[in-house]
Amino acid sequence: MFKRTTLFAIALALVAASCSSSDVAGTTSTSEPATTTFSTTSTSTTTTLPPDDGFPVTVEAANGAVTIDARPERIVSISPTSTEVLFAIGAGEQVIAVDSLSNYPPEAPITELSAWTPSIEAIAEYDPDLVFISFDPGDLIVGLETLGIPVILHGTASSLEDAYAQWEQTGAATGHIAEAVDVVSDTQSRLLDAAESIANEAQGLTYYYEIEDLLYTTTSASFIGQVIALTGLSNIADEAADPDGFGYPQLSQEFIVESDPNLILLANTVYGGQSLETVAARPGWGSISAVTSGAVVELNDDIASRWSPRVVELLDAVVEAVSSLPTADA
Repeated sequence: MFKRTTLFAIALALVAASCSSSDVAGTTSTSEPATTTFSTTSTSTTTTLPPDDGFPVTVEAANGAVTIDARPERIVSISPTSTEVLFAIGAGEQVIAVDSLSNYPPEAPITELSAWTPSIEAIAEYDPDLVFISFDPGDLIVGLETLGIPVILHGTASSLEDAYAQWEQTGAATGHIAEAVDVVSDTQSRLLDAAESIANEAQGLTYYYEIEDLLYTTTSASFIGQVIALTGLSNIADEAADPDGFGYPQLSQEFIVESDPNLILLANTVYGGQSLETVAARPGWGSISAVTSGAVVELNDDIASRWSPRVVELLDAVVEAVSSLPTADA
């Protein structure tokens, strides 16, 4: 995410963590026509499909129970992550507009709709029958619902299971539940395969993950932390002060230098301008093992800040870095 809004994004992550859940369940309507009940589980991605098109369907999003009466054909996404998920599960043809930061995939219909200050009027002009958002700045949900437009709030995923649940909800809400289940299963498999490929090399190695150059990081309690933890790498931030369990503590220069991580993962390269060179130039950082061995990984900021199926690419970058370490055993 943009450097100037990093702290805002971290605050949003806290809100999302407090209101999201990896267990989501729909409620069945007693009126006609019957509303399909949709649920996800943290251990299984099997879903029973009804004989018809599945609509109306109700999903329990972060903003409560949301009922979609018919298969949506005019979807607006004000969330780069939701945009990626929609296209990944095959709902791309139903998406008519996305926000100004939804730069992936390339065929996404990007517009000037603001991701940070979304306008009810601007969104309504597209006459959507379903809107996805990642946060509500105050009255967006109420305003759209007043206009009869259903809204699904999918905030920052607090865990892998939370992300998977959101993907399946997106599938149910758009008529692509089978495809969504397949995406979840494929992602799970690819993440495990990537992690297992360096199971031996990663043992005993530590890493520091940088969100931005004020030294905000992420612990293993966060979504990204859980992904990287699959490899067996140890996160130096897990030993830092995080009394509220927020998962995004701010570290000190001294703490990082003394921790001497074997790997530094930079999630602030495109928008934050950080690199091996800028990190090496920081006072005292030239002696850190990751710097002396060149194990400073310049991640793609967008992939690193979204909880989409492209998280596999993030883990692949970590795996490649570990495999390239001069101390790693072949």
